[in-house]
Amino acid sequence: MKWKNQITDLEAYKPGKTIDEVKKRFGLDSIVKLASNENPFGYSPKVDALLEQFDGSYTLYPDGYATYLREEVAAFLNVDEKQLIFTNGTDELIQIISRALLEEGKNTVMATPTFSQYRHNAVVDGAEVREIPLNNGDHDLEAMLAAIDEHTAVVWVCSPNNPTGTYIPKEPLEAFLNKVPKDVLVVLDEAYAEYVVASDYYDSTALIRQYSNLIVTRTFSKIYGLASFRVGYGIANEAIIQALEPVRPPFNTNVLGQFVAKEAIKDQAFIKECREKNREGLKQFYAFCEKNGLHYYPSQTNFILIDFQCDSDEVFEYVMSRGYIIRSGKALGFPTSVRITVGTHDQNIGVIAAMEDFLQNKARS
Repeated sequence: MKWKNQITDLEAYKPGKTIDEVKKRFGLDSIVKLASNENPFGYSPKVDALLEQFDGSYTLYPDGYATYLREEVAAFLNVDEKQLIFTNGTDELIQIISRALLEEGKNTVMATPTFSQYRHNAVVDGAEVREIPLNNGDHDLEAMLAAIDEHTAVVWVCSPNNPTGTYIPKEPLEAFLNKVPKDVLVVLDEAYAEYVVASDYYDSTALIRQYSNLIVTRTFSKIYGLASFRVGYGIANEAIIQALEPVRPPFNTNVLGQFVAKEAIKDQAFIKECREKNREGLKQFYAFCEKNGLHYYPSQTNFILIDFQCDSDEVFEYVMSRGYIIRSGKALGFPTSVRITVGTHDQNIGVIAAMEDFLQNKARS
């Protein structure tokens, strides 16, 4: 087979452990998954009622233009319908952007550590990857600017950043965007934007009107709790959307995903409730870290990265044996840290107790 040279050593994305896998391994009856930043409070209660009323056909292809979802999202964001592109999760949108712009002879700039799929797709498409180390968990925007040259096609900015949970305030972000060449696409990944409570966070829809080389990516998989339905979307000026549309696969968002996302975005009372509960959960983890002298990054997301100053797999394995699946930081670029999704109040108490036990056992050994 004539495989691309660049994929021969490329590893596939490794998702976290499944609940059934952990149950079987440790002989446990109950498992709490806090590894993939899913919403522990589920999704809008309106979704179940809506699915009971679904009278569409599973035989026919879905609406390739996502018409009704498009109308609802455009109205909610106060943007034109032609400023939106809908995809099978934001993973596919990242892939579409990479496929449309990156190739051998071009380069792309991003932070590190950040969301792995920026780099992954760039490598598949043969582009040079320029990774700029985070500065105390934050994007080093000045260093990222310095890495841009005439061959740069895409710059990736994740705010809030995964896996640190840190965000970029409005003022430095605008200063950065003002200096990026207009022929370089800036991708602003806002998968966790709905969790942000920081007063100096920017309005990305306003930035879209101000910067012609900016696209914002969002998802229904996080705070909306619809990860299984796989619906993501991008917001940009019409010219960018029109350029990307030919690369988008036809019928890429499924009929049920479009159906439920359309209703979920209407229920902002549920989103507000989830955001408030998430902030309370983060306080539980902050208290645990401060009590035990553990470094963490203040988070604007529904997860927290905690440094245990030891092999993160040790923490991961111990906590998993206690019935809680978290994420080892090794694959995330933080080999002594773990990333934990903020759960319900009781789930947080349980996983914190497991981590307390780990620290006590570690101290005795």
